[in-house]
Amino acid sequence: MKVQVCIIGGGPSGLMLSQLLHLQGIDTIILEKSSRDYVLSRIRAGVLEHGFAKLMREAQCGERMDREGEIHHGFYIAHDGKLDRVDLHKYSGGNSVMVYGQTELTRDLYEARDKLGGKVVHNALDVTPHDIDSDAPYVTYRTGDEVIRVDCDYIVGADGFHGVSRKSIPHDKIKEFERVYPFGWLGVLSRTKPVSPELIYAKHERGFALCSLRSQVLSRYYIQVPLTDTVEGWSDEAFWEELKRRLPEEVAAKLITGPSIEKSIAPLRSFVAEPMRYGRMFLAGDAAHIVPPTGARGLNSAASDIYYLYHGLLDHYKKGDDRGIDGYSQRALARIWKAQRFSWWMTTLLHRFPDRLPYEDKLQDTEFAYLFSSEAAQRSLAENYVGLPF
Repeated sequence: MKVQVCIIGGGPSGLMLSQLLHLQGIDTIILEKSSRDYVLSRIRAGVLEHGFAKLMREAQCGERMDREGEIHHGFYIAHDGKLDRVDLHKYSGGNSVMVYGQTELTRDLYEARDKLGGKVVHNALDVTPHDIDSDAPYVTYRTGDEVIRVDCDYIVGADGFHGVSRKSIPHDKIKEFERVYPFGWLGVLSRTKPVSPELIYAKHERGFALCSLRSQVLSRYYIQVPLTDTVEGWSDEAFWEELKRRLPEEVAAKLITGPSIEKSIAPLRSFVAEPMRYGRMFLAGDAAHIVPPTGARGLNSAASDIYYLYHGLLDHYKKGDDRGIDGYSQRALARIWKAQRFSWWMTTLLHRFPDRLPYEDKLQDTEFAYLFSSEAAQRSLAENYVGLPF
């Protein structure tokens, strides 16, 4: 089999790139190790920056998003028993974010690929890139007892942090930067009315909490927990009680509880691999970088990778201009490190670190006081939260 671009990974990044390239007549195939049902069962972030929403529309996948997604012009930060609102619309020059679940977004992208007859291979086992530093790279995968070879011009590794793509690059050709945080997020999805029409980030002496939503009948809540905790150790009742403790009384009194329909613990990590290109293979999304979910940058950072890669490949095939793909890594990393900084800042601002010094507690309090007394500080927060320009 021969295609122009072979994409490893059938999550939102790979699907989005395949869809955009297909619309421009560029032939792609997606190799995904899991089933479609498994991919669609993963519960992930649902806050889309305005640039991501625009990219979905360009990919002709934004109709349901625009119909069912919710535009949020701000969010709340709870601290010291009170709520302060960050006015995104005011401080970002009229921009906003879209709340639309990643599962729904992925489903839309799959349906778009099906509609166009896109080549998506699920349950592709033992996916392996070959000769990525040559002019003739190829990828092999196994289905049953058959090994299939895909020859291509370029390979895109969009197969996540644990995927094969980054691991295929020689160790001496890539540098990794990482910070693992000493806590995780226990998340619960419940079929209940959200406690607030806008997200609430909460800083509390017992730990961080977040009140989020997927729709007006589907809520997503999180609390900070030690890495030693397990899902089995948290009953629904214990979760709701702890969440209430970390919210202002006025919010806790309105909280509607119910059975969890999904419960999981996600460790927090910051990670960047440089460069994001080796030979004829490009890395995108979680294969190249991870951020804590605090600032809602993970999926959105992946979208900026796809934007740069799409335009670079488009210029290569349509104009014979390689400046976009040659500069892809540098351009993508410049924005990624800004997202890393913002996510690190939000995480540091809102969480309680187990080994924190009293000096650092005072700095955290001072940071809050400054944030809500300075329009410049709120503009910086809003500008980063709605998304920096691609």
